[in-house]
Amino acid sequence: MRVLNIGSMNLDHVYSVDHVVVPGETEASLDMNVFLGGKGMNQSVALAKAGVPTYQGGMIGPDGQPFLDACAEYGVNADYIRRITTPTGHAIIQIDRNAQNCILLYGGANQCLTEEYVDSVLADFGSDDILLLQNEVNMMPYIVEKAYERGMKIALNPSPFNEKLDAVDMGKISIFLLNEVEGAQITGLTDPDAIIAKLLELYPHARIVLTLGKDGAVYADANQKHFQPIFQVKAVDTTAAGDTFTGYFLAGLAEDLPIPDCLRMSAKASSIAVSREGAVPSIPYRAEVEAALKV
Repeated sequence: MRVLNIGSMNLDHVYSVDHVVVPGETEASLDMNVFLGGKGMNQSVALAKAGVPTYQGGMIGPDGQPFLDACAEYGVNADYIRRITTPTGHAIIQIDRNAQNCILLYGGANQCLTEEYVDSVLADFGSDDILLLQNEVNMMPYIVEKAYERGMKIALNPSPFNEKLDAVDMGKISIFLLNEVEGAQITGLTDPDAIIAKLLELYPHARIVLTLGKDGAVYADANQKHFQPIFQVKAVDTTAAGDTFTGYFLAGLAEDLPIPDCLRMSAKASSIAVSREGAVPSIPYRAEVEAALKV
């Protein structure tokens, strides 16, 4: 089973700070690094490092060559990435002394998808494939409609959650991968069990993966429910934690692993990622995750 990810590619400018800047404040950064990121790229790298045939779609600008290089390095197929004149998307990320972050996004080339481009990419995929989406590119309603027509299984990470998702037919989503904040935004509820129950009421044929930060993660569908605690580590940078979890969970599904095994592998991979700096560079390979699970 292949995974096509039509998603964002961002150049992450990461600033280490004592605390996240508040309105009106000027704060000196303790350090600054530029990493490859964007939820699309992060999740594709996680999928590829987990051993799944992964295809990255989306747009980059004249400054986007590092993403093509990274795809070659990590085993992500880059045939569907298009280079345009609009600058590549980027993010400004503050990481405080407790490893918590805040992120400011500039969409750039990520917001330049067209119907013609989407049609040309989806033409090569079908019912045996998974389409992974986030909410950092444009054309989301169109992509969902066309992928659904082709019988693809559609996995959605509704992040960032905003009004643009109102136009997406959520009934056509096969797998929701979201955190408790996004779950609350969709359902209007805050209790994790209530969020899951509401999502299954709204979308009874969907699979739900709800991540709960330090409280672990929950999987649920119409027939089963499983809880996975976190693996305790000293966090350095949580930027790619959710993306790593998403990539590894979908990798497990693509291999038909039992759900508890998917959750455990994803949680371990995420725990390794948060112990390292950066987004793409922090994501571990499958062999490292499996070795860590045996310890």
